[in-house]
Amino acid sequence: MSPSRHAQSSIAVVRLDNPPVNALSHRERVRLLAELTRAEEDAAIGAIVLIGNAEFFSAGADIREFGTPAAAATPNLHTLIRRLEQCAKPTIAAISGSCLGGGFEFALGCHYRIALADARVGLPEVKLGLIPGAGGTQRLPRAVGLATAVNMIVSGEPVQARELASTALFDRIFDGDLENGAQVFARETLAAGGRTPRLRDRAMDDPRCEPFLQFARNMVRANSGPYPAPLAAVEAIAASATAASFEEGARREREIFLGLIGAPESLALRHVFFAERAAAKIADIPPDTPTRPVRSVAVIGAGTMGGGITMNFLNAGLPVTLLEVSRDALDKGVATIRHNYDNTVRKGRLSHDDLERRMALLSTTVAYSDLANADLIVEAVFEDISVKERVFRELDRIAKKGAILATNTSTLDVNRIARSTSRPGDVLGMHFFSPANIMRLMEVVRGEATAKDALATVLQLARKIRKLAVVSGVCDGFIGNRMLHRYSAQASFLLEEGCLPEQVDRVIEKFGFAMGPFRVADLAGNDIGWAIRKRRYAEGREVACATIADRLCEMGRFGQKSSAGWYDYRPGDRTPYPNPEVTALIERTSRELGISRRKIDDQEIIDRLVYALVNEGARVLEEHIAQRASDIDLVYLNGYGFPPWRGGPMFYADTVGLDEVVHTIGRFARGRHGELWQPAALLSRLAGSGQRFSAPERA
Repeated sequence: MSPSRHAQSSIAVVRLDNPPVNALSHRERVRLLAELTRAEEDAAIGAIVLIGNAEFFSAGADIREFGTPAAAATPNLHTLIRRLEQCAKPTIAAISGSCLGGGFEFALGCHYRIALADARVGLPEVKLGLIPGAGGTQRLPRAVGLATAVNMIVSGEPVQARELASTALFDRIFDGDLENGAQVFARETLAAGGRTPRLRDRAMDDPRCEPFLQFARNMVRANSGPYPAPLAAVEAIAASATAASFEEGARREREIFLGLIGAPESLALRHVFFAERAAAKIADIPPDTPTRPVRSVAVIGAGTMGGGITMNFLNAGLPVTLLEVSRDALDKGVATIRHNYDNTVRKGRLSHDDLERRMALLSTTVAYSDLANADLIVEAVFEDISVKERVFRELDRIAKKGAILATNTSTLDVNRIARSTSRPGDVLGMHFFSPANIMRLMEVVRGEATAKDALATVLQLARKIRKLAVVSGVCDGFIGNRMLHRYSAQASFLLEEGCLPEQVDRVIEKFGFAMGPFRVADLAGNDIGWAIRKRRYAEGREVACATIADRLCEMGRFGQKSSAGWYDYRPGDRTPYPNPEVTALIERTSRELGISRRKIDDQEIIDRLVYALVNEGARVLEEHIAQRASDIDLVYLNGYGFPPWRGGPMFYADTVGLDEVVHTIGRFARGRHGELWQPAALLSRLAGSGQRFSAPERA
């Protein structure tokens, strides 16, 4: 705490100081309470300004304390806010940067709030399956009105201070020196005298509140899907208008908050929150590992993947040289990139000037020599090992020393690709997911010789291009596609034993997947999976588990691209329509295999598909292909449409109970293709000792 150096010397400045985001951890709460007490007891001080830094006023409560003694330890956030409200001297929150969650509730407890115009305030708790739990649902409606409060709390999205200028939330909004402005405001407040205002004392007397609240309930109920928090937030906000007193409304908020904190949806979303923090931490790569500069990028291949990959770097302001074998192929690729940007402009998400700036960063070539100065070169050519080796031999010849050479392969051996160069330490995988300019996930594949600084550089670059990077070791399919292979095999067996594609897709989509396995195959192209299977057949590493899928491809039914796959498709219509020829093919194949088709219930479909992922995921962990179970969950949540409210396949297995998973797998092991259902050693060991894949929330 420092007194003002102005002549009055009656303004105390209390700084929130808990890097990196000024989280209100127990230690910080203790310090702030002590600072407040000192200021209250100092007769020379007339007002108290609470201020953060340029980037954060406060990002809120420390989520790591949830469920731990530290969360309730004195002083808790409620105690701190109550002291702000009850302080005999004016308390002024001076807000810059981001003021979120418990940090915003802290500011709402102050007598006054001033902010820079571009400061961002919000209550994002709903994104963790929660509602604000320290009075936010009671104070914010009193400051901004019911409608704005519902929009802010239910969406969880922050709002700039300038957008709230017409409300009672802020007493002053301005640009300039925030600390100086706060002291000027504090002196004006002292000069004006009078009682200090409290949001809790503001009346909520909107005669239209009941019709609005019913409308809000209906809208939120229709749009919140499986998540209980958004509707619960509306009920808590409703209490601000309908409860007999502020205290009664706050009690209702607390009841709702405590009911959500142990709900499976909130547990899953908090698991994902921690998983994303952990993914960037690689055991043998310290945070201060030096990185290589990446000022320019080259991409080889202007097809769907290469074009999407290129857009990621252009979006981040990095110049890209795009290489193809012919000018025609280049022109087609560039036209697709511009078309994608034009669509974004038409939707109002990009200005025409920004489009032109991005396109100006793109240059094209048909000559490898033009890639000689690139800091990073990403190969995105046909998924064939010999083709990729040929590309990397050429890159080894022309790329400058220290350039990072990345392959976008989704299944192939990155070590073998690296060995086709004289610099395997510079080689790794950057497996983007399609469409590469939209999908958030990127598997970063670490080869046996990949240099630590190369890996650290790509992880840093992933953040710059707004990708969620998950590190994988080298194996066929890496994390995601290796596990998907087991999932797809079970989907095929289900067809042979009695299901049809529409049943399997319906059940797994009802479970929460974005799309079922057969709709996904049609979207991606059945010929792609067929090519992978044929490679594996030739290598002797594939069991005959896709007889029907192979026959489907032999019929030329490659999916949406051919208007016929597992389903039929009509021009301009991506609706999947069941096809009687496909049904006949499935039933005929069952007869040829000597299988008596049976009725398969929904739970068996879910268990076979999801536990196939879990069991293979356990093997991925055993072999150190993935560093932690939560990394696997991130891959499936962000790349394969696993339902977020279930936390990923490994977290879902934890919630079911690993002993139950092992028991069910044992039952499947006694059935057809039971040899594929041997439980992974890690899964059996954890189940036997009552442990979980996922670590509990860390304090």
